[in-house]
Formats: sequence, C-alpha cells, structure tokens
Amino acid sequence: MTDETNEVVGSNSRVLADITVKLMDGSIADSTKVSGKPSWMIMGDGSFSEAFEAYLIGAQVNDVLTFELPAKDAFGELEPDNIHFMDISMFPQDISIEKGTILSFTQANGMELPGIIREIEANSVKVDFNHPLAGEDVVFEIEIKRIAA
Repeated sequence: MTDETNEVVGSNSRVLADITVKLMDGSIADSTKVSGKPSWMIMGDGSFSEAFEAYLIGAQVNDVLTFELPAKDAFGELEPDNIHFMDISMFPQDISIEKGTILSFTQANGMELPGIIREIEANSVKVDFNHPLAGEDVVFEIEIKRIAA
C-alpha cells in the first residue's frame, strides 16, 4: 500500500479518522478525540460490517458522517456462549474482583482476551467475554482526516 492520497473513500481505502461511538442515550462510549490520535481503518479487511463501510464509501477528507447502526452491524449481538461462570479460586488473590471490572485472560493459544466481571455470587464469578458494546445500538460520528490507497 502506498500513502498516495485519494479523493474519496473506496472499497479498499485506508481511512484516517476521528471516531466517536455514542450510545442511544447520547453518552459517549469511546472516542479517538480523547487521546487526540485518529485511527486508521482499512476498508474491506473484514474489521467492520458491510453496513458500517457502506456509510463511508464515497466520503471525502473533512467530511463528518453521523449514522446509527443496530447492534448486529456495530459490535454484534450478545452471544450467551461468551458468558462463563468461573470459580473465584481461579482468580489470583492479589487482584480485586468487582462487578464491572475488565480483566485480561490468557487463552490456550497465548492470546489475551478481555472479560468483564458481571456478577459475583458466593464462589461463582460471571465473566462476559462479549465486546463491551455487544448488544447495543450505537451512533457513530466519523470525521475523515485522510484517505490513502
């Protein structure tokens, strides 16, 4: 890939953008504006849903796009198979296990996977490995900074 600038977002473009994700109540769930570091998106690489990419196709530098996506096209639906109950003894004693805490778990292949503590009852800990925004309809605000081939 080159850093050659294109005029519009195409199906294989690399797009540098400020991205803000809002919940339906208007609260901000995440934003690159907080860090001041826009994010690169690679169109067509499978990282984003077709519905998401469809809003960007044809956009130009400095365009600000605002669109709503249902959960299935944003971060996916909640998958019950991604919720696990673990015995509290499986957690290191030096960490605080509280509802809402996000912990990193090492998978058998060595990859790290974040899990959210959803409930603690007696010796059972309910850990949710779904994306934190899974099941949420969201609003995206995308400000295109740069388009590259």
